[in-house]
Amino acid sequence: MSQLFSSGLELANLVVNSNLLNLSLATIYALQSEVNSNEQQQILTLKCKVEKQQNYTIVAFATSPCCSVGHLQQGADLVSSETLKQQNFGVFEFLSSKGNPSFCINRAAITLFHQYIVDFSTLKTQLVDSTTSKLLVDTPLIITGSSLGGSVASLFTLLLLDIINPSSKSKRPLCITFGSPLIGDSGLQRAISERSTWNSCFLNVVAQQDPIPRLFVLSSQTVTYRPFGAFLMCSELGCSCVDDPEMVTHLLQVMGLESGISQVSDEPLLTYYGRIVENLKARVIFRGRSVLRSSVMDSLQAGIILQLEAIGDQRFQQQQQHNTEVADLIKKLKEREQMCMLNKRRSLNPSRKLNEIKIKMAYLEWYKKTCKAKNTGYYDSYKNLSNTSDKEITKHKKFLTNYWKNMVEEAEKKPQKEGSSIRSTWLFAAIAYRRMVEPLDIAEYYRENGKRNYKQIGRSKHYSLLEKWQNEDMEKTADPPSNKKKQNVSGNLTEDSCFWAHVEEAIISCHLLKDSTSNDVDKQSSREYLVQFETYLMDQIKNYAVSPEIFLKDSRFMTWWSGFQDIASNASFIDFMKYKKYVQYENGCF
Repeated sequence: MSQLFSSGLELANLVVNSNLLNLSLATIYALQSEVNSNEQQQILTLKCKVEKQQNYTIVAFATSPCCSVGHLQQGADLVSSETLKQQNFGVFEFLSSKGNPSFCINRAAITLFHQYIVDFSTLKTQLVDSTTSKLLVDTPLIITGSSLGGSVASLFTLLLLDIINPSSKSKRPLCITFGSPLIGDSGLQRAISERSTWNSCFLNVVAQQDPIPRLFVLSSQTVTYRPFGAFLMCSELGCSCVDDPEMVTHLLQVMGLESGISQVSDEPLLTYYGRIVENLKARVIFRGRSVLRSSVMDSLQAGIILQLEAIGDQRFQQQQQHNTEVADLIKKLKEREQMCMLNKRRSLNPSRKLNEIKIKMAYLEWYKKTCKAKNTGYYDSYKNLSNTSDKEITKHKKFLTNYWKNMVEEAEKKPQKEGSSIRSTWLFAAIAYRRMVEPLDIAEYYRENGKRNYKQIGRSKHYSLLEKWQNEDMEKTADPPSNKKKQNVSGNLTEDSCFWAHVEEAIISCHLLKDSTSNDVDKQSSREYLVQFETYLMDQIKNYAVSPEIFLKDSRFMTWWSGFQDIASNASFIDFMKYKKYVQYENGCF
């Protein structure tokens, strides 16, 4: 296996070497200089500044007076989405989904946000076109703030992300916060992470001597707070960038234990952040050697130690190579990093699973062709289980069904926009799967005598959802057949994956109609079903929507026709079958 390493070092260098941190800090500093003229007031107020520069549009938020630990401790509890809903403040209801129905937000942050909701609505209309859902600014949009102002910046960014059309070419805003506290629980964390691109829209800068970012991590009463986004953790020695929530929590705890919760003395926090950022940019990051270099056995461990040194963990400066506490911390972080990196590899490289899917589908295609060569459709062959290949194909069907059930379950759990994106990406493969495999499930269902109503009783939910999503995406299932469709009709799959369920129900209806022991109600319902089935068949045939395999001599469909033709009533269908026009149908000439 290829060697793993910590990507935090490379990401930190990339972020620091850009000028975004300096520009964001400068905008916040200018805003705070304007709003903090009256530091005697006790109630926090919020101000916003929109600054259009040559390469960026920066929206900064700041509080007056500057938010302190005391302000945050007064509103340290979490407010649930259910409580917000009861208070008629459903602005963030879009974060709820079937897989993640509830979340919580820090009281201080949501209270301040609620207080200025009218201003946020106005600002939102200035930045995003309500009709096209595209950003109205020509340059990349940066949303920034420090301390509680950063929390508000994060909430406003979420508001923008929800209304920006994910299919548009508009770039998403980037939220950069400085010294902001954690603002939500695991529900909020999941709501952001389950949107495939949202987590990368947040960068939180944390300095070693700032107590605010780790305030809710260290408090035993607020253990439910969870981080999201990337965290750039800085000290006088360097910085490290981490985006795994568990790693972030561990490192915030390390920074808190090392420096306590005392604020930087005799220096405003924003000035301190400015000095830290300038110091990082001026030096070559992580070019030095670790004091534990002799005990480092691999690049991943080296990267983790460098990150811990960079955020100011003094235990490494003391060269305590045999410190059990240090060793346990490194082991814990290393295991977490390995797990995260391997998960990322799997998620970013789905080709292996996709290849397996293609192989299984190829087996079914081969099975379908061999059955046709025997003048028996693959539906009939599988229903009869007369050959060894019929039984062997079950394992391939099971693999495909498990895969697609999981895919549908994940897509259904996701928020509507994200779920729709997944559905569109896999739509073509999903259509082929449903049309090929569901007939085999129908064959299994009707293999047992006495079973009826597959669509209402026996159909798996994932088939229904795949069909529903296909219809929503295409919105043209009733279009007339194209020339290409006619030319390829001999190799086409039957479009209605429940076709054979209709056939089985028609066979049962024929028996009931002709059975002298059937009651009048059963006969009448059977007669009505058969009339509807004839009409359905002609619609499918005219649209070249059924495979020519249904007309094979020994198919269940032809078995039904032989017992039904004397009571058939649809003239067009009788003519089609009586004069064997299905021979021309296979050539696209009907």
